[in-house]
Amino acid sequence: MSFRFWRNLLVTLVLALLLVVGVMNHLVNASTQSQLYTDIAKLPKNKVGLLLGTAKYMDKARKIINMYYQNRIDAAVALYMAGKIDYIIVSGDNGTTYYNEPALMKADLIARGVPAARIFMDNAGFRTLDSILRCRDIFGQVQFTIISQEFHNQRALYIANHKQIQAIAYNAIDGDMYWEVALREKLARVKVGLDLMFNKQPKFMGETVNIK
Repeated sequence: MSFRFWRNLLVTLVLALLLVVGVMNHLVNASTQSQLYTDIAKLPKNKVGLLLGTAKYMDKARKIINMYYQNRIDAAVALYMAGKIDYIIVSGDNGTTYYNEPALMKADLIARGVPAARIFMDNAGFRTLDSILRCRDIFGQVQFTIISQEFHNQRALYIANHKQIQAIAYNAIDGDMYWEVALREKLARVKVGLDLMFNKQPKFMGETVNIK
């Protein structure tokens, strides 16, 4: 086959990918806008807040804090102290002995005054999809408040809406939106569309946890 054929095929594939990315981005943004809150006073109260995990450090050796992480902790503490949530589920990656997002989040929440008894750990929140579905199926919550940055909340809400979960989200302050973060988020939204289409399930389930 000629060079022109392969060039045209490549251009077609790139354009198709850009179209899919654009469509998914629009769907996620448009369908979740009414569920996002930035003003605590206007945020409805829910029993449980689902705090989505991320790495604590940008540079662990130099102890440089990831502001996405810090701002999520700040937001969760603010919601709890304002009485907008009674319990916090910290959901994140605990894939190895040396990396445990939920444990770090719990420790930081306790240090900020949230009682340990009010914090539940989800150690199998490897993906946003896992965190949302495990909050429903393991922790028994069909109505809760998601806590993360706006771009992440939009994707999480999109998943919740497709799974008949009554969720709202509180937007933590953004960190620096580097181009790789923006690109990763765009591609993650395409992945979510495929996961929902094929009814992707969490990597791990386990025994149910009762939140009184």
